[in-house]
Amino acid sequence: MTVLVIGEALVDVVRRAGREPEPHAGGSPFNVAVGLARLDVATELAAQVGPDAYGDLLCSHLAGSDVVLERLDPTPEHTSTAEATIAEDGGATYVFDLTWDPAALPDPAAFDAIHVGSLGTALEPGASLVAELVISADALGIPVSYDPNVRLAVERDPAVWQRVFAAIAPYASILKMSDEDAAVLFPGEAPADLVRRLAADRGIVAITCGGDGAHIAAGRHHASVPPADVRVVDTIGAGDSFMAAMLAWCATYDWPGADELDGTELTDLAMYASSAAAITCSRPGADPPRTRDLTP
Repeated sequence: MTVLVIGEALVDVVRRAGREPEPHAGGSPFNVAVGLARLDVATELAAQVGPDAYGDLLCSHLAGSDVVLERLDPTPEHTSTAEATIAEDGGATYVFDLTWDPAALPDPAAFDAIHVGSLGTALEPGASLVAELVISADALGIPVSYDPNVRLAVERDPAVWQRVFAAIAPYASILKMSDEDAAVLFPGEAPADLVRRLAADRGIVAITCGGDGAHIAAGRHHASVPPADVRVVDTIGAGDSFMAAMLAWCATYDWPGADELDGTELTDLAMYASSAAAITCSRPGADPPRTRDLTP
């Protein structure tokens, strides 16, 4: 079983007060691919990576986690970056310099599941190709997962993100977003209410709420879980680790449909994903756990 992850791969240049900048491999789809592979799911990442030192960093990081990299043409002059400034509470704000203009994407029929998200679904010209692939995958009966991972620092217009969501979410059987994403996409709607409403139409849906835990729903079942107890170093990649763990759990159970899960199973899924996110929060940068880290 192989999952194809599509989207941006970049280097997070992390800045903390009083310290030298630290480069870390990152990008939401990149992090999901690494997180999946570390949880023993065969994973291929389709991304644009430049021929520079930062590109070498990304390739090395992927190889170390057994992710297969499909380097998309055209090759950018330099690898994309995101400057991440860490606040005292561990939260991160970003400034991006990136390229997303692939000439073509892999054939979805060669994979067992597809994951898309974030800037790879929102930035043209690549976003249109991603949307076409998602529609094709769904038509073939291939599970599609989607994390909007809204980045207003790159695309400032909420209406763009709302249009992207409306175009992709109907074809996704697994959907995850943060409460911050939800505030942009569905302003004024409480996460617990939103997750139930979306799940009525869109399979398995999860909304993470940071220190307030997470909500998850499928069909008529709903569960809420508290946050794991952890000392937060930073939150970079936490949502991506949650997404990767959701997918790994679903892969283990052969991609169950929403009507195949009850409240107990949903709670188990959310707890597993929350534990993965908590471990990532306890480490600097996007450093998702391996299977052994989540095994008692």
